[in-house]
Amino acid sequence: MTARPALRHVVFFSAKDKADTIRIVEGLEILADIPHARVFEVRQNRQQDALSSEVDVVVYAEFDSEEDLAAYKAHPLYEASIKAVRPLRELRMAADF
Repeated sequence: MTARPALRHVVFFSAKDKADTIRIVEGLEILADIPHARVFEVRQNRQQDALSSEVDVVVYAEFDSEEDLAAYKAHPLYEASIKAVRPLRELRMAADF
């Protein structure tokens, strides 16, 4: 059995214009080059839940510590991703657990 991560970071995004969903994914994928996450994924939501269609893109990451998450958010690529994605997104909801 693998050890559980100290911290999971999940962020949900919705696109202002659904045609920009792929551009949002691409803007978020640059975060994969930040070295502080143990696991990092960006996926387009498959929209298969009949009760919820607000979320277009999901980011999932695992960190070994709060310090690793802070270092991830302080990395210059994090700001570059924000600049690329913010104009295209409507909703952004994050959860850390």
